[in-house]
Amino acid sequence: MSENPQQQQVQVRFDESKMASTYANTIRSMSTGDEVVLDFGMNLPMQGPNNEPMMMITVGSRVIMNWVAAKRLAMQVGNAVRQYEERNGEIPLGQPQGPAGV
Repeated sequence: MSENPQQQQVQVRFDESKMASTYANTIRSMSTGDEVVLDFGMNLPMQGPNNEPMMMITVGSRVIMNWVAAKRLAMQVGNAVRQYEERNGEIPLGQPQGPAGV
C-alpha cells in the first residue's frame, strides 16, 4: 500500500527594502559549537612604517549563522562556483582581483 501525504506549498517572498550591498575581497571565519561567524571586508595594500608594505583590512559586514545555515551556504556557493567554472573555465586562486577583475 503506497501512501502519498498531501504536500502543502508555501509561498516565499524576499524583502530587500533594507538590504545593503558591499564588495568584499577578504573573509575571516570563526566558529563555536553553535555557530559560524563570517567577517567580510576589503584588503588594501598600504605603506607601513619605514616604507614597508602593509595590508590594511577593513571589515564591512559580519554574518553569524548556525551550522545548518552554514552548510546550506557552503553547498550553494560550491554549486555556483562549479557552474561558473563549467561555463568559463577554472578560477585561478593566485592573484586577488577587484570588482572589475582588476
